[in-house]
Amino acid sequence: MYGLLLENLADYIKSKYGEDKWEEVRRQAGVEQPSFSTHQVYPDCHIPRLAQAAYEVLDVTEQEFFDQMGVHFVGYVSQYGYDRVLSVLGRHMRDFLNGLDNLHEYLKFSYPRMRAPSFICENETRQGLTLHYRSKRRGFVYYAMGQIREVARHFYNKEMRIELVREELLLETVHVTFQLTFDNRAFTLASLTMTREEKHLPISASVLFEIFPFCIVFSSDMIVRSIGNSLMVILPDLVGKKLTNWFDLVRPLIPFKFQTILNRTNNIFELVTVEPVLTERQSAKRSNMLVLSDEIETDFDEKKLRLKGQMIYMDNWRMMMYLGTPVMPDLRALITTGLYINDLSMHDFSRDLMLAGTQQSVELKLALDQEQQKSKKLEESMRKLDDEMKRTDELLYQMIPKQVADRLRTGENPIDTCQMFDSVSILFSDVVTFTEICSRITPMEVVSMLNAMYSIFDTLTERNRVYKVETIGDAYMVVSGAPEREHNHAEKVCDMALDMVDAITDLKDPSTGAHLQIRVGIHSGAVVAGIVGLKMPRYCLFGDTVNTASRMESTSEPMKIHISENTKELIALEYK
Repeated sequence: MYGLLLENLADYIKSKYGEDKWEEVRRQAGVEQPSFSTHQVYPDCHIPRLAQAAYEVLDVTEQEFFDQMGVHFVGYVSQYGYDRVLSVLGRHMRDFLNGLDNLHEYLKFSYPRMRAPSFICENETRQGLTLHYRSKRRGFVYYAMGQIREVARHFYNKEMRIELVREELLLETVHVTFQLTFDNRAFTLASLTMTREEKHLPISASVLFEIFPFCIVFSSDMIVRSIGNSLMVILPDLVGKKLTNWFDLVRPLIPFKFQTILNRTNNIFELVTVEPVLTERQSAKRSNMLVLSDEIETDFDEKKLRLKGQMIYMDNWRMMMYLGTPVMPDLRALITTGLYINDLSMHDFSRDLMLAGTQQSVELKLALDQEQQKSKKLEESMRKLDDEMKRTDELLYQMIPKQVADRLRTGENPIDTCQMFDSVSILFSDVVTFTEICSRITPMEVVSMLNAMYSIFDTLTERNRVYKVETIGDAYMVVSGAPEREHNHAEKVCDMALDMVDAITDLKDPSTGAHLQIRVGIHSGAVVAGIVGLKMPRYCLFGDTVNTASRMESTSEPMKIHISENTKELIALEYK
């Protein structure tokens, strides 16, 4: 699957729901790439995973999501110039629908590994038509519906109603029948026949087969009756044989039968030989070569002859004529199939296109390689940027609560983040005889001791879901009830205090080897909380509750928890 579809999905979510929703969808889907290269192939599982995540994050249904994504696609591709192609594909909406397969053939030059769907029109009336959609990929039915409806509105100024008549799976191919209802007066104009006398211009079969050197004439029993001059050189035994035994029908995705072809003459037909095409010279050369097994498989596919062209029913002959031309991406393909430049038609510029294309292919390949390298570097830079942003967020959330930080990111004034909290619980703690301990040990030992203690306390804050306000020296301050309001803030802080007293026994005084001891004080009451500072912003608490909690700690005893009367009234009986 090419990145163009994934980029359209990302752009649709960003434009309608915002960048944050796209990041949430991407993370939930487990897709690491923050962006996609339009011409790079990605795993087919990306869109189903992203879509499934979008249903949950955006609260939308499958039909709504894919339908609107299809509508968005028509406008999105305009930045790549494809809107000009869409605008000239057909004079009327019916012409556009009949030419959809041709559009995908054109796109294969830019997206050679594309597995294009097939569109076939039938039962056309003035009120609409029946459209058959076939694809090797599942899950894009509503996507196609949105695209077609938006094309009708945007390019042809027509309101179209699309009804899904039937959906079935045939040999790993999704076959969907749509009933399209729209103003199709162009069908009436096309149905009008103009009677005029024409002078018959007789033309011999030899001239016809020279003009169309790769044409195939076959009857209703699929037996080949005549072929063009160039085709006669490389497939001399084809005449009189059954066409289906020599060729496979690649496009459109329909049964390879005479009546089916007769009903689909407005489509481009692509045929490929069942077996590789080898001339006598190539066969002799091949017999004298030792070829590895993987190379044999490659040669087998490359030496098949591909023809692309139009089917025309010749009423006078009661036969079908296939006006095909060989599909040759470069001179190498011409050589592997045993063809020469002079085998191609003169009147349709096939020879000129082959030579001009070969001349430009090297430059284009070099440019493409350079762009792909740039794209890889850009993706790597985007990945590193994403990692750095995650680290920045983690650091920021250690200084400022996530809820407040997100408000500041939106441009909100720091003063506006200040809030009044009627009831919170604040905890202070410090190390007993900390000054004496520091006088007996080195500064590095002091730092190591504090790091070990604070690492344990930080883990306990996450377990008890309280917020660490700050640390100053050996003092440690936490709060519950701010910035998120909690009804059981006193219980959470008391749990934190009990865990701190239990955990400190695992740490020892570096100078004596005795266990460290702490004092803890807790008080509950009203505070004002908000951001202070611009260069180094901090989340701070203000009010008499802070001072009282600090005094509760300073008047506490070693390895004891000193709580105020206010806190005592808020905690449950099991703490008393």
